[in-house]
Amino acid sequence: MTSRFHSFSALLRRATIASAVVLGALSVASYHRASAAEPSTASNVKPLRVCADSSYMPYSNLDGQGFENKVAAVIAQALGRKLEYHWASYRQPGGFSNFLAQDLDAGKCDVVMDLPYGDVEENYTKSYYVSSYVFVTKKNAPYDITSMNSPALRTVKIGIEAGTPPEMALKVLGLTTNIVPFDIASAPQQSPKSMLQAVQDGKIGVLITWQPAIGYFLKDYPDLKAIAVPSEQYAPGIPAERFTFAMAMGVRKHDTALKQELDKVITDHHGEIHAILADYEVPLRPSAAVNYPGQ
Repeated sequence: MTSRFHSFSALLRRATIASAVVLGALSVASYHRASAAEPSTASNVKPLRVCADSSYMPYSNLDGQGFENKVAAVIAQALGRKLEYHWASYRQPGGFSNFLAQDLDAGKCDVVMDLPYGDVEENYTKSYYVSSYVFVTKKNAPYDITSMNSPALRTVKIGIEAGTPPEMALKVLGLTTNIVPFDIASAPQQSPKSMLQAVQDGKIGVLITWQPAIGYFLKDYPDLKAIAVPSEQYAPGIPAERFTFAMAMGVRKHDTALKQELDKVITDHHGEIHAILADYEVPLRPSAAVNYPGQ
């Protein structure tokens, strides 16, 4: 579920924890800037204060180019609030959990735009999208990889992000000798795009990563294809490993009023939100396990 980085990042590591709770099979300095695209509001209306990363495409950046930025603008406009940002790195020491503790929980903002549905530490809205991990290979590769049990995985180098569900599944299947780890989540200077480049350059035969983290960049790699990783059971008595996750917006644990406001906007404006996600090549996967408007 994160990537956020989306490859993914510390967010996806949290997704592994959240998925275990919800799906049962399964986790800087302050800088405020009002969005120029937002309508003016009365001075007594509270702004929508969003914590976001200033340089982590395709999620967010200072110029408002990420899909989190675009969704935040829809939310703020629907609530009639001015949009303000508190910028902090998701990839700080301590990862995404520390980002939440030092920024959202510390009251420097009121909402984060991408949090695993079912998060155990924060309050969360309805899911506004469901996406998955994917296999990324060259279109002309002389093998098909469609599941974690595909024979080709025993013969090629497998790129994964450390600490994510694919790594755990590969360990269960005894494929650790083939793993080439990436740690984009801990390297602020790195982009998820670098993992696609590794496939393009033949340094790895397949990449297994969070689709929202790399979909935005796939247009630059027309020779590559992405296929969703299916849920599978790897041994009798072990629950099926899931690779599809629901994502929500996060607020502080007891901020039920804002959660309810956001839930209503997610329901009333899911068409606009889905259109934004489509622009960023975030495929929406079905999931009966979450409250997902529009399904």
